This record gives sequence, C-alpha cells and structure tokens, in this order.
Amino acid sequence: MKTPKQILPLIEDGLVDEVISQLMSGKEASVYVVRCGADIRCAKVYKDAAQRSFKQAVQYQEGRKVRNSRRARAMEKGSKFGRSEQESAWQHAEVDALFTLAKAGVRVPQPYGCYDGVLLMDLITDEDGDVAPRLNDVSMTAEQAIEDHAIMIHYIRLMLCAGIVHGDLSEFNVLVDEEGPIVIDLPQAVNAAANNNAERMFLRDVHNMRHYYGQYAPELLETQFGEEMWALYETGDLSPETELFGIIEQDNHSADVDSVLDEIKAAFELMQENQARLEAADQPGE
Repeated sequence: MKTPKQILPLIEDGLVDEVISQLMSGKEASVYVVRCGADIRCAKVYKDAAQRSFKQAVQYQEGRKVRNSRRARAMEKGSKFGRSEQESAWQHAEVDALFTLAKAGVRVPQPYGCYDGVLLMDLITDEDGDVAPRLNDVSMTAEQAIEDHAIMIHYIRLMLCAGIVHGDLSEFNVLVDEEGPIVIDLPQAVNAAANNNAERMFLRDVHNMRHYYGQYAPELLETQFGEEMWALYETGDLSPETELFGIIEQDNHSADVDSVLDEIKAAFELMQENQARLEAADQPGE
C-alpha cells in the first residue's frame, strides 16, 4: 500500500522496512501493520490536534510534568512552539505509560519508541497469527467473564499503584489473545495523584469493565471494586498484593442538613462582617 507520509522518515532511517496494511483509524490515530526487518509490528500514527475528534484533552493533560521550564511556559502561553510541545507531550505520554505499566506487570503492547508522531510497538496476534480481536468482538461464558474481569481488576489495581489511570478504558481499548486481556490506547492516561479528574475517570474505567463482563456474568454488576480500590488508594493502603472484595461499607447515617445550613449561614455572616470592616478601613478619618 502507499506509505503514509508520517512513516516515510522511519523508512528513511531504517526503523521500518515496509507498510503492509492499515489496521484501523480511530479518534486520535491511525494504526498500520509494518515490517521491521524480520518482525511484524504496528505503527500508530497520531493525528494532528486539529484533526483529532478526541475531546477535552486539557482535562487529561492536567498534572503531567514538563521537565523543561521553557517548554512548560510556552505550553501555558499557547504559542506556536508551545502547541507543538503540547502535541509532542500528548504523543509521548502513551509510550511513557506503556513502559511504566509493562514494568508494573500490566499486559500491554511492547513499545519500541515514538518518532515524530509515530509510535512503534508490538502487533498483538491470536493463536493463528491474525490480529487479536478487541474485547467488544469477543463472546464468552460466565466463567470466562468472571476470570477475565478479575484479571482486568488486577491490571487496573497495578496501574493505580503505579500512579496511572487509563482514563478511557472500555471494551474497545482491550485486546484479547490466547493468554487473556491486553490493555491498549493510553495517550490520555492521567496522573492519579495530580489530576483533579482522576477519581471520576478511574471509577468510569472500572464501571465500564464491570458493565461489559456483567452482561455475561450478572453477579459482577453488584461489585464495587472501583470504589474499594480508590478508598484504599487515598489512605495509602492499596498495594499490588492488597486483597479486594468488591464491596464497601455503606454510610447509613443521614446528613445533618440543619447543621450544614447553620455553617453556611455563619460563614456568610462572617464574610459580611469582614467586608464591613474593609469598607470602614477605606473611609477617611473624621
């Protein structure tokens, strides 16, 4: 097939020998099957910000550290250079997350590096050598659903212990080979400790997995692994070996609405008093 222009520099540098076919085109990138010497890999070509349909990128980038202060300032100002650096940071976030998660024990594609907006990584195949299917294309028994759900919960726990929240985890971002699930698509991964949206995204990730596997094993729909893990994470009690039960204690105490209203009223009155003092201090003396 015709070589995409973004991959041409990799061919010129000897990183890629041939583009075999296009695998898919998604909201933030297109993926191609490529030959690198004797190995068949995939090349993920990120789309420009203007072409991406992935929305609300800013909330995902919150908390990401930029070591170079000049780059950080440029990104904050939104200059042409800053936008270029922001785009580079978005692209390299995935390869950084892949290396981190592989080290933590999460099954992810092996990355080989990101070059000018092209991420080279392993092509995940099934036992017949064909491209592995996404989770949404796989049917399973209740027993298999319970087993694979447990694996995914373990991976999500390992991710959180490594300080990472996937941020867009669903049946469309998980591949399945003969050994089980593999987590993919991580350019929007967020810093669990530094992003104000991390908890909401984390719970959404876990609930997406619960909902998908729950259609095959309805008992999973009653589990609360997300809430349990996040509570343990916030108290510093979550580790890769932490035993999880999928349940949390419910707070059955009714809210003391009157006390809350009294506190609001007192705060408002204090604010008025302080404002009055400030106004009085601004008046010229008699």
